[in-house]
Amino acid sequence: MSFDRIAVLDWSAASTPKRGRDSIWLGVAGPKGTTAENLPTRALAAARLDALVQQTRDTGTRLLIACDLSFGFPERFAPALTGQSSALAVWDWLATRIRDDATNRHNLREVAAQANALFAGGGPFWGNGARADVPGLPRRKPALPDGLQEFRLTERNARALGMVPKSCWQLAGAGAVGAQNLVGLPVLAGLRARHDGAVAVWPFEGADTPVVLVETYTALVDDAVRARDAATVRDAAQVTLLAQAILGLNREGTLPAFFAPPPSPALPEEGWIFGLGHGAALADALRG
Repeated sequence: MSFDRIAVLDWSAASTPKRGRDSIWLGVAGPKGTTAENLPTRALAAARLDALVQQTRDTGTRLLIACDLSFGFPERFAPALTGQSSALAVWDWLATRIRDDATNRHNLREVAAQANALFAGGGPFWGNGARADVPGLPRRKPALPDGLQEFRLTERNARALGMVPKSCWQLAGAGAVGAQNLVGLPVLAGLRARHDGAVAVWPFEGADTPVVLVETYTALVDDAVRARDAATVRDAAQVTLLAQAILGLNREGTLPAFFAPPPSPALPEEGWIFGLGHGAALADALRG
């Protein structure tokens, strides 16, 4: 369960190339220190991830990539969408439908509307931030279809710990993360397909491959982020500090505890936030 490098990825659903705050940041911590890259488009980010994975394979090393994306959706969404109780089936469903070009133009709202059409009522996805209406995608929050919850178990646990993760159904508005998931998961699905057998997605698959993808929540290190220079972009501080903390725990040999989420029958559909419940250990790693 040991890794040579830790990468932390903060994603963006921007519809044009963007740098700085609320754009894509990639922090990588390893034997040569820690770097932070600000990638203006998802196409460039996908290429950078591909290069990282290929380098890992070429050198016979191991890489953990922690992504600030929701790897799964609340229980019962996956089977309604794909016929399978599998988060990775949703990744593949999205990968065949999301179109995202080199300038960040995407069709995520239309794909969300396609998913909504499979459910009664307004569907689970909401929040159209574009000027033009998208049929099937409500601007305001509708009642959830019967059987679907607003939050996954891992998010409910995070909220009980004082964190405030947003619902994956919300695509627009302050702090919304749903749009990022819809354009981010297809990128990870493509990475997994191109490096078949070398990339595993935890907790849906084992963690014994050269590259392991995990879901994280960069706010896990926000106490340390607040202590940083105010001129530092918050996203950059989050990805670098979290990468450093995870690498430190990896070197101490205590990282395996992060790979033991509470047992839940919803895990194959919903996934789990890597590091949730280990905030004190992350903080200690940064102080040490």
